Formats: sequence, structure tokens, C-alpha cells
Amino acid sequence: MKLTFLGAAGTVTGSKYLLEHAGRQILVDCGLFQGYKHLREMNWEPFPVDVSRLDCVILTHAHLDHSGALPLLLRNGYRGPIYTTPGTIDLCHLLLPDSARLQEEEAEYLNRHQASKHKPALPLYTEQDARHVLRYMQAVPFNETIEMVPDMQLSLRPAGHIIGAANAEIQAGGLTIVFSGDVGRDDDPIMRPPTPLGTADYLVIESTYGDRLHQPEDNEALLAEIIQRTAGRGGSVVVPAFAVGRAQTLLFLLSRLKARHAIPDLPVFLDSPMAIDMTEIYHRHRKEHRLSPEECKGLCRVATMVRTSDESRALNNVRYPAVIISASGMATGGRVLHHLKRMAPDRRNTIVLVGYQAGGTRGARLAAGEKSIRIFGEDVAVNAEVAMLRGMSAHADAGQLMRWMAAMPHAPRKVFLTHGEPGPADILRQRVDRELGWTAGVPRLGQTVELVP
Repeated sequence: MKLTFLGAAGTVTGSKYLLEHAGRQILVDCGLFQGYKHLREMNWEPFPVDVSRLDCVILTHAHLDHSGALPLLLRNGYRGPIYTTPGTIDLCHLLLPDSARLQEEEAEYLNRHQASKHKPALPLYTEQDARHVLRYMQAVPFNETIEMVPDMQLSLRPAGHIIGAANAEIQAGGLTIVFSGDVGRDDDPIMRPPTPLGTADYLVIESTYGDRLHQPEDNEALLAEIIQRTAGRGGSVVVPAFAVGRAQTLLFLLSRLKARHAIPDLPVFLDSPMAIDMTEIYHRHRKEHRLSPEECKGLCRVATMVRTSDESRALNNVRYPAVIISASGMATGGRVLHHLKRMAPDRRNTIVLVGYQAGGTRGARLAAGEKSIRIFGEDVAVNAEVAMLRGMSAHADAGQLMRWMAAMPHAPRKVFLTHGEPGPADILRQRVDRELGWTAGVPRLGQTVELVP
């Protein structure tokens, strides 16, 4: 049995793992590279597998660094099943077409304003390509076992993180291989904790925060302070937020703050059609999160839902303190760019960053304190306050990952640390070796390893 690391090796994004056994080929995740330009350019390279030989695809969850290259897979001729959870299918109906629309809109904008180095600017794939993917998704409920191909079984276990997120347990040739996907936090305010790991011979686990612990910050209190401070100087708050997960956590915190009058009664706008639809999905998957039916309703009541482009543009005319939540979370695209372009130069305003900001993104540059960012081909001054809610990540930290592994019934033969920058991944490798006494490694991009019984 062979395992090849085609993405998320030496970097956080681009998750793709090829598992080969007895003439069969399984692709686990098919994500986009994000962040630095040299990583994004890898999305345009020839697809790294012969799709004609692929038997099936397993998708651990819907985030684009795990799912966003599926349209490219089908464009290259793949027509087999994509196994994933019902919740992930629901989310992919939102995320994949939205990803394509954003690319098409950005290409159209760049061509219209002649702001691209490429003539013409093109999207990586179209909305039609994205919708084509959805026809091949097959639902696998949590904790049920299916036979993907002869002598290869799959079980998907709840991983926390976001709705539908799973770790994939594959049994083949007398071995059990577990792919963690993205591991959620045991103290997440909305999502339930990840299911404990069972026995595995090999474990492929994320290491996004392999070098740090989440500080026990009171995000609710910090958010209240930021809003009070900004409103006090007549400014507004803009929050680039992932439409899946982070936007709902923000709405939850804002609903609690407003209920106890901890912040001024200023308007809140959720300017992301996908985040609006995602909030409704929480009602359909109540077993996966901690929210009561009443709290789910509160997510929808606390904000004005901004769906159309005209409604979004109308926010440009808001001249009073307000909170605007808009995608994307790392400010790589989406409507939030228009709000940042308008609001960043005004020192009365505040930009609030929540969650992981991949290197090379506008979010990372804002977090680093840069005083100018490029939006739609123009340099935009950043005079607004930039604040961070560091405790809002949906990823487990190093301590939580270590506890999750330590609870396994038996030591695996080897642990592979992926989905992390080289530093954090290697620090977590050292902890696994030192504290658990297990063999661990940080694979290189393109590396193939033999999985032996």
C-alpha cells in the first residue's frame, strides 16, 4: 500500500492524498492551494494524478482548501463517486458554486478595468463546473461503514470543526489508516468536540496550530470592547469572516451581547448570501452543534441579511456606526473587499480579524500591521484600527491535538503531520516523539511512502 502527499505538505492548504492498494486508487480530499502567489499558481498546474485510474474520492469537509479543486478533477475527466457526509454535501452546494462565482466576477472585473497581467484574466473554473461536481457526491452518514471498492472500507467520524466535518477511517489490506481532516476544538462555543480516535495503524493528522496553545481569551468581552470603542469614535466595524462557521460564531456572540445590552444597539449586517444560507443549515444539522433551537433562531434575528449586490452596495451609504460581517475570512475575495476598500482608510473604523490568516493573503498582511493593501489593482491605505480575536479558530491547538492522539487505544505505527507550515508541523512532530514515544514525520510535497503491515 502506498500513500502520496499531493497537497497540504509543508503548507496548510491544498489537501490531497492519494492512497493506492491492490491496483485501486483513492483520493482523500481535493483542495485548493491558498495564500502566497507561488502556492496559488500551483492550482493552474496539470492535475497531479491520472484521473482515469481513480476509483473514488473521499471528502473530509467542505472548506475550499479541502474541496475547492473538485471542479478541476471533473474537468480532467473524473466521473466516479465522491463520498462525504450529508452535512458536507449541503455545504458544498453553497461553497463550490460561490467559489466559482467569485472567480468569474473577479476575472470580469479585472478585464473590465484592464487590471490583470493576464490577457484575458480567466477563472480557475466556472459555476457550471462547480455544480457538475454536486451530481457525483454520495452521502455516507457518520459512523456507518461502506465498501468503497473490494477490500477497502470507509467510515466517517465526527471531527467537530464545522458542520459535516469528518475524519476518514479506511480499512484495507489488514491495515487501518485514519485521515484526521481538520480537527475541531473541544471548547468550541458552537460545534461539538471531535469523536475520540479509535485504533489506527497509520494516522495522517493536521498541524495548523502545532506550535501553540489557544489563549483562554474571552472573545465575547473582547468583541464588546472593540464595538464600544469603535462606536465611541463614530466608526464602524468590518469583519472578514468565513461564511461557514466563523460568521455563525460571530452572530452567536453578537446575539448574546445585544441580549444583555453589553454593546450599543447599532445595526449588524451579514453581507454574504452564503453565510445566510449556512446559518439556515445549522437548523438542519442540530445534532452536530451545541445550539438550542432558540439560539439558532437568534443567529438569524441579530443581523440584517444582505443578499443582493444592490443591497450590498447600499451599505456604502451607511454613515452611522454599524457592524458588517462579510466573506471571505482571509480577505482573498468576496464582498468584504469592497467594504475594506471603503472603510480601511478611515481611522474611526476597525477591521476585526478572526481565525487563521494564511501567509500571503490580505488578512495576513493586515495582521502584520501593513499600512497599505492592494485591492482591485489599487493601493488602499490602512488607517483603520486592526484588531484580532485570536481565540476564535475552529482548529484544535497543539495541546488538544496531543490529547486527542494520546487517547488512542494503541500507538499507531507512524503519524504523518500535514496541513501545517513547516515550523508548527515539526514542533508537533517533536512533541509526538518526546511525549508519546511514537514515530512521526513531516512529509514533503509529492513524497510517496509505503504503508506496511
